[in-house]
Amino acid sequence: MFVGHALLAFALVGGAAALLTDRGVGLRLGLVAAAFAAVPDVDMVYALVGLVGAEGGAMGTVRSFWAASTAVHRTITHSLLVAPVAAALAAAWLHGRRERARPWLGAAALLGAGLTAVAAVVSGTLGGAVMAVFLVAAALVAEGVRRYSTFGARATFAVALVGLFSHPFGDLATGEPPAFLYPLSAPLVTERVALSADPTLHLLGAFGVELAAIWAGLLVAMWLLERPIREAIDFRAVAGAGYALAALAIPAPTLDFSYPFVFSVLAVGMIGAAPRVRIPDVTVERPDAVGAALTGLAAVTLAGAAYAVAYVAL
Repeated sequence: MFVGHALLAFALVGGAAALLTDRGVGLRLGLVAAAFAAVPDVDMVYALVGLVGAEGGAMGTVRSFWAASTAVHRTITHSLLVAPVAAALAAAWLHGRRERARPWLGAAALLGAGLTAVAAVVSGTLGGAVMAVFLVAAALVAEGVRRYSTFGARATFAVALVGLFSHPFGDLATGEPPAFLYPLSAPLVTERVALSADPTLHLLGAFGVELAAIWAGLLVAMWLLERPIREAIDFRAVAGAGYALAALAIPAPTLDFSYPFVFSVLAVGMIGAAPRVRIPDVTVERPDAVGAALTGLAAVTLAGAAYAVAYVAL
């Protein structure tokens, strides 16, 4: 859900802001929301230790990376209790830097020190370090807002809150449920949401949820930019349906063994970036970034659906 988190927040904030104000404001606020929604996954930085001394080739490296990530992922940075404090820190940092107001910068530092200390007490040195990285990332997003927009502290707080709050709910169908109430020990959700009793269909369902979030963000973006989506998607996307044959070539994927499916189905998206040859004058046209992204996403969507149909049929 790395991309889905950001684009879902973009759709929610960008669409609502455009309806309340105008499309330009919606686009800019949506981008800020997307940036904040991506911040909780900075806890994956710890997983880099899994790459040190990893064995077993590419698949072994991937397994080591994800195994190391479980130490802190979806805990400290995915808390609904931490989110408002982090959003307040970002807003205070922005206001303090913009107005050169030391009391606001002091408040941001105090909030950061307090959260880091709590994480260190509850989760040890590693927890404190991850919290510190998380808060620095939030402050960097706020710094970007200060430099490239005119949004104030209130707007930044509200948008940051939406981005940080929406993030953990996107993880309910994959892996362990996020620690919604960290640093409290009481769990809000004890088990992941099961989309199917069949582990492969569950994975395919979670993949579909991710694609739905990405489509939501891109459709809202096209609406905000006033660009027709049909003109952006090339007919070549239908080639993604051929991925149904992969059901005969790769092991049935599950959450515990998803790499062959995920890497190969995402590779189908490269269709969108391929140059188009026009006949009879034999001219080569390279698609723009928007066309490449939407055509690639359409191809991946068709590929996932075709694989699901083939899996059920077989």
